[in-house]
This record gives sequence, C-alpha cells and structure tokens, in this order.
Amino acid sequence: MFTGIVEELGEIKSIARKSNITLISVKASVVLEGAKLGDSISVNGACLTVVKKEGCVLSFEAMPETLKKTNLGLLRVSDKVNLERSLKVGDRLSGHFVTGHVDCIGVIRKKNYRGGNLSFEIVVPAQLMKNVLLKGSVAVDGISLTVADKKPSIFSVYIIPLTLKNTTLGFKGPSDKVNIELDILSKKA
Repeated sequence: MFTGIVEELGEIKSIARKSNITLISVKASVVLEGAKLGDSISVNGACLTVVKKEGCVLSFEAMPETLKKTNLGLLRVSDKVNLERSLKVGDRLSGHFVTGHVDCIGVIRKKNYRGGNLSFEIVVPAQLMKNVLLKGSVAVDGISLTVADKKPSIFSVYIIPLTLKNTTLGFKGPSDKVNIELDILSKKA
C-alpha cells in the first residue's frame, strides 16, 4: 500500500530482458534507506519487489503482464521514474490509498494552462470512467492527484509547481503514456 506521494525521481540504469522476466535497475537515494530484498516499491505507480540492492541501485523483476499493462515496458536507460516506498503501519497518509495495481495506461491528450494553472487531460478506456469521480483521487504514474473535470473518456487534473518539479510529469506531454490507478474507494464492481 502506498500514498501517491512520490519520494524521489529515480533513474533507469539498465533493463535486461531474459525469457519471461525483465530486470529493471533503478538508481535511487531516498528509497534506498532501509530497503531490503522483498520490499515493495512503487515505480511509476506499479508495485514492484526489490530483488537486488547494490550500491545506489535497486533492481526489480517484471513479468510480461506487468510490462503490457503498465508503461514500464516503454522505459529506456536514463529515463526518470517516480519512486515511493510502501507504507508502514502508523505512517501518516498524506495522499490517498494507492495499491500499486495499475488499472490501465492513459494517454496524455493535452498539457495546457487554464487560468495560469497547469492542467493535463488524460484519455482512458470509457468503461473505467464510472470509477473516476469528480474531485475524487486518482494516481497518475503513482502520483496522488485530484480529478478536476471529466468527460466520457477523458479526465483532467491540475498540477502544482512542486509536483511538476519533483515527479515525471515535468517531462511528460501530449501522447505520452501514464499509468493510471483509480481510487480504491471509488471502484464499483
């Protein structure tokens, strides 16, 4: 379980594909603190398990399904990723409950300023929009955000300067793909 409050931007150091497993190695600093084998770390909103820790690099194994259902399969060496350690019992919950189980890949349709504030319009499958609530929470690449507007297959979020500076959203624009996790409390059967 995570909060959607990104702790740091990591950098992809290597990606090694072997048979049905892809080893993704990420340079980090903050999330290294106390990290051990078997720990869960959110990488762009996808819950991955630490399988190796060497110096300032954490490595994670990803199955083909994970690569297909998330934007992790699109990563390249030197790309930046959002990192967050999992919650511990008793931690403050600053964002919202994020499981790290990505619901879909969204596509950024527009990145523009409305009234001086940065807004992203993100396209998702229409069937998921029943779980997107106006003023509700959504995780975009693991970032806890609030839905500002919604249309049949598009929702909008506003981005404050701090979030833009400290997450991958500062590098994203139209046609970029982002991991979407809908708020667990808004999910309907």
